[in-house]
Amino acid sequence: MKRRLISVKERATRAEFSRELALAKKAARAAGEILRGYWKRGGYTIASKGKDNPVTQADLEADRVLKHMLAEPFPDYGWLSEETADSADRLKRRRVWIVDPLDGTKEFINGVPEFCVAIALIEDGEPILGVTYNPIRREMFWGARGTGCYLNTRRVRVSRTRMLHRAKVLASRSEAARGEWQVFHGRLLVSPTGSVAYKLALVAAGMGDATFTRSPKSEWDIASGAALVAIAGGTITDIRGHKLRFNNRNVKVEGLIADNTTLHAQLLKVAPHPPLARR
Repeated sequence: MKRRLISVKERATRAEFSRELALAKKAARAAGEILRGYWKRGGYTIASKGKDNPVTQADLEADRVLKHMLAEPFPDYGWLSEETADSADRLKRRRVWIVDPLDGTKEFINGVPEFCVAIALIEDGEPILGVTYNPIRREMFWGARGTGCYLNTRRVRVSRTRMLHRAKVLASRSEAARGEWQVFHGRLLVSPTGSVAYKLALVAAGMGDATFTRSPKSEWDIASGAALVAIAGGTITDIRGHKLRFNNRNVKVEGLIADNTTLHAQLLKVAPHPPLARR
């Protein structure tokens, strides 16, 4: 089997982000160990940031570690995190770290091992690097522009499923519990799964064919997954099919669809407006 020759341009692209990628993976593991420790010990405090939006001691400690390890070495980069007070200064920056120190807080609290640390690097609104780490399952999904997408040490890419009725669609556990996916019974193979960042990483790795939600999401929920899906050959848009851009003043996104690209046109027909429930 012939080895693929790497161009000078591709080598330069890989080298450009090697430091950021190495630090992002190291920071994800460090934050993940904090989450893992609280997961095992319990006894952490839980507060509320609003309706159905808990925050724990673990979220805040992991956030401090990420900011120390990522923001300080790159003072010219902007910073956006779910657990850090936002600053409009990031809007002036060409490159911005967007992180969620614990995506899937409800899963974490309820003992479901489907939460993660999510780290993305954005350049001119485009996600160019993503690291998503599940510290309980020891799954590190990572990639950057020019490197390919990996799960731990294995290179991965999106699935090749072509028929929507055969596609494994990862659904929000909360939405499934509320009955919002009942209308797709018999039409899609629906698999309730935790954190949205984790679902996107699974799609990137071909461990799910697609995921979508009509619920608004924040940039920190999806930035790392958006990078991974794109790097792995997939497609991600908002629920209406519009291209996503990051580091906006308003960090809310109107839902999303992410898949292996082949399924995207089919999903755009059913995801924004679900079919009527069968009687």
